[in-house]
Amino acid sequence: MNRKLLTLLLFLFSATLFGQNPNLKLALVKYKGGGDWYADPTALPNLIRFCNQELQTNIDPEPATVEPGSIELFNYPFVHITGHGNIIFSEEESRNLRLYLEAGGFLYIDDNYGLDAYIRREMKKVFPEQEFVELPADHPIYQQKYRFEDGLPKIHEHDNKRPQGFGLFIEHRLVCFYTYESDISDGWEDPSVHNDPPNVRKKALQMGANLISYVFNN
Repeated sequence: MNRKLLTLLLFLFSATLFGQNPNLKLALVKYKGGGDWYADPTALPNLIRFCNQELQTNIDPEPATVEPGSIELFNYPFVHITGHGNIIFSEEESRNLRLYLEAGGFLYIDDNYGLDAYIRREMKKVFPEQEFVELPADHPIYQQKYRFEDGLPKIHEHDNKRPQGFGLFIEHRLVCFYTYESDISDGWEDPSVHNDPPNVRKKALQMGANLISYVFNN
């Protein structure tokens, strides 16, 4: 399957976002290395529900699970990585993930705490020529339906560091967004999981909705 065809397939998937057929699916990446890729089981379903209600999107309420080396990756225009520990991409998985991103796919990574060193190492396999670049507070990803004038919101505290959002780009197109010291996806989980105050959980869901809006409208 060549890159032009892959790009067309991803375009057709993204074109259904505001359509009538609920055949657009998001996916959680099941990676190797021993880290807990499954850490936030209620996060993506809750974000999807919020987006379908507040943005009038038409995303399948049940996200998929996909491995980074699988051809099935190309079925999902938006995929998510999270966890607390080690993550390892093989050479084949790194090539497949890069091809997916070059073809129009999007990867959102959220460090739940403890993922940072490993994901930076592994993404260098995917883009050896790049470093993560911090996005400024006025970047459009923070200025969608919900405006975050100070940039990435802080959801959970770990090391008393400020929250940061980083990007990787292909020809000026943001293809990977990585959030650090924020725990955005933890904030998407059911209220009983972390007992976040309603206003904190709302900020997390709104930031997630901004991310979905940005990916499918830019």
